Amino acid sequence: MADEALRPVLGEHARDLYRWALLNGPLAESAVARAADETSLTEAQCRDAIETLNATRLLKPVAPEPATGPAWQAQSPQAAGAQLLSERESALRHQEAQLRREREQVQSLREEFVGLMPLYHQGRQLAHPHGAIDLLSDKFAVRAMLVDAVGACRSELLVSKPGGAFPPGSMHEALPRDLELLASGVRMRNLYQHVTRFDQATRANAEQLIAAGAEIRTLTDVLPQMIIIDGELAFLPAAGGGALLVREPSLLAFLISTYERDWENATPFTLGPQAARDVSEDLKQNIQLLLSNGLKDEAIARRLGISLRTCRRHVSELLESLGASSRFQAGVFTERLSATVGAVVPEAVPVAGRPEPQAGCTQCGSPLPPASATGRRRLHCSPRCRARAHRARRRPAAQAPSATEPAGT
Repeated sequence: MADEALRPVLGEHARDLYRWALLNGPLAESAVARAADETSLTEAQCRDAIETLNATRLLKPVAPEPATGPAWQAQSPQAAGAQLLSERESALRHQEAQLRREREQVQSLREEFVGLMPLYHQGRQLAHPHGAIDLLSDKFAVRAMLVDAVGACRSELLVSKPGGAFPPGSMHEALPRDLELLASGVRMRNLYQHVTRFDQATRANAEQLIAAGAEIRTLTDVLPQMIIIDGELAFLPAAGGGALLVREPSLLAFLISTYERDWENATPFTLGPQAARDVSEDLKQNIQLLLSNGLKDEAIARRLGISLRTCRRHVSELLESLGASSRFQAGVFTERLSATVGAVVPEAVPVAGRPEPQAGCTQCGSPLPPASATGRRRLHCSPRCRARAHRARRRPAAQAPSATEPAGT
């Protein structure tokens, strides 16, 4: 019922009668007929409007006169709203205070449970002196543990983080903590994917960390998200959510060696157009390799941390550069190209009667792209020019252009 009372309930009839009461003073029972006539309402409509205005406190009863009977005085909407909504607002304030107390109780209990984690880990270490692996399914507990563990880092922090653009809120929150660690002398090494270089927010965050002493490198494909603290504790993502806390020495040694292998093969995070071109070329080569292995566009995009649209654009450019008309043909050309890497290609020997290769497109004269993966010399700069040349060859000799077309395509 309270929700019903909060809905707008003033119709045109009530508004007309409210306006009349404001202009003509108190609305007495004896003046209902006059009010109905002057507002073009029936008496029944007028009495319904009086009931509505009374319910919304826009009309308030006044002392009745013996000659006129009951009467109502129009009052301001502000006063009416204060009277009507005060009880509801008071109830809402009470509910908000109760929710605030319950939220504080939940937070207090959470902090109490998190405070028991050192005791739990101490017991686990005593029971398993050679190390242990723990599963934390509660993301709040994982967050609290991670903040405490990173804050207590003494020597080195290793981070492997896949994906393209990182959430700006997370980077903004972690930046002061990371800068404080670097200022304290902790060595920080971060491994990202190449595509992070093309995200403005992630690049700006990386520049600040590098300026403070962090080391950042990128790879086309990196390990799943991993944080290793002082070589003694690792946070790994759990399959069902949460995180795995690894303290087992042998598993930690394996994770660190895997990280070091990727670190050696990674490219330092540098700026400038040349660095961007090198990374872009590396990305295209990996797309070519994954394409030759039969992966679909969706799998390639997910593996490299790029959008499906960007992946398909790279695949289309790759097919064009290889001179392939299908993904299968591109895979065959890639295999042939990889099989001939390092082979010495003899210089082309002019053959009598055969025209020398031209420096430009036979149709428009534009520079030609590199030879295809099969070693076949290109004669046209684009599919459009190739189609024009094909149509020209199919014309009758009388309609052919005067310029001599080169033999073969």
